[in-house]
Amino acid sequence: MVTDLDNVLATAAQARRLAPPPGDPRYQRYCAELGRLLVQEWDAVSAANAEDLARAEAAGLPAELLDRLSVSKRHLDALVELTAEVGRALPVVTRSGEPRQAGNGMTVRRLPKPLGVLLMIYEARPTVTVEGTLLPVSVGNVAILRGGSETAATNAAFGAIAARAAAAAGLPDGMVQVLTEVDRAGVRTLLGRHDAIDVLIPRGSPTLIEFCQRSSTIPVLASGGGVNHLYVDRSADPRLAAELALDSKLYEPTACNTVQLVLAHSDIAAELVGAMVAAGRAAGLTWAVRVDPRLAAEDGDGFGRLDSDLVTVTELAPHDLGREFLDRSLGVLVVSDPAEAIGHVHRYGSRHTEGIVATDPAVIEQFLGAVDAAALVVNGSMRLHDGRTMSLGPELSIGTGRLHVRGPVGLSALLTYSWVIEGNGAVRGLPEATS
Repeated sequence: MVTDLDNVLATAAQARRLAPPPGDPRYQRYCAELGRLLVQEWDAVSAANAEDLARAEAAGLPAELLDRLSVSKRHLDALVELTAEVGRALPVVTRSGEPRQAGNGMTVRRLPKPLGVLLMIYEARPTVTVEGTLLPVSVGNVAILRGGSETAATNAAFGAIAARAAAAAGLPDGMVQVLTEVDRAGVRTLLGRHDAIDVLIPRGSPTLIEFCQRSSTIPVLASGGGVNHLYVDRSADPRLAAELALDSKLYEPTACNTVQLVLAHSDIAAELVGAMVAAGRAAGLTWAVRVDPRLAAEDGDGFGRLDSDLVTVTELAPHDLGREFLDRSLGVLVVSDPAEAIGHVHRYGSRHTEGIVATDPAVIEQFLGAVDAAALVVNGSMRLHDGRTMSLGPELSIGTGRLHVRGPVGLSALLTYSWVIEGNGAVRGLPEATS
């Protein structure tokens, strides 16, 4: 089956024209209907997901990626809560700005408007399909989604539920379209339609994001890859640093806000590795640590004594720098001082999330002043970089660009504004002379 992309875009354009303005009660009804239908149709979603998982397992995908593809009752509960949370937030997010008195007796205010037609291209995590049909649409945007082929059946099930919810809420046909039959050539066609698509949101690997940025003139709301670092200064408590490093990676090893490489000050590095292994063992975590060869050599036996049924210790290789470990592994690189750590982040970081563990205020300020990322975490888990965790509300992604939005892409970031000028008969008259 080949998707008629011209029809997809024509339907989206008509939906954009007919869509009610942000703040219309139909959007809150949409949130409620989506939550209700997710519960009602969860058996169908589970069956579709089982089909995707069986295909992925037959293709030899590792356990971590299989876990990333799966949905469960835990995901259902979280998604239903998300629909309710978005519904509660809409009245505040879509409220018109307070009028401000301007010159000549006029007033001005900002009126929320949708960004328009959004194209979201993403990989894995089928729950993103619900997020992508919920957040943009609830503030008046038209959403076209194209997920990865590995979750096609689950995405289709979620897409059908979202379309039913939109219809039940009284929203126009085409507000939500989830495409599962579009190949790479079709994606390239969509990326070339800046005349019909207002915003492009790629969510996935750095390769996907770079491809979208290179291949399209559509404005991009980019979520960069998660090549993130945690610098542990010599002033840090090794046990606290170990706990934060493990929490930053092992509980969600494939998330974009997890740490890949711990940059450990040479004065504390050996003690830190031991503390990480001990903390992982105490928590019963199975994982792998990739240790700087210089540190392993200093230890004499290459940290072989730390190997166990829970942790595997290997050497950090040059090709490990600047890449994501999409598994339960974490690298440790020795640095001589904060400046070397900062230089490494400048060279290899993806400007997503960077962290520091330290008690020396001067070192913390040096790090915060020199490092540029969407979030800088001080003495905390890297996974704190999350809209809901930061009390900023639901998020669609984490933006790493420098314009429009940076960090959690929440509901307000999916809106633009029109300035409403109440002239009250005001005129400007002749311009003043400039000379």
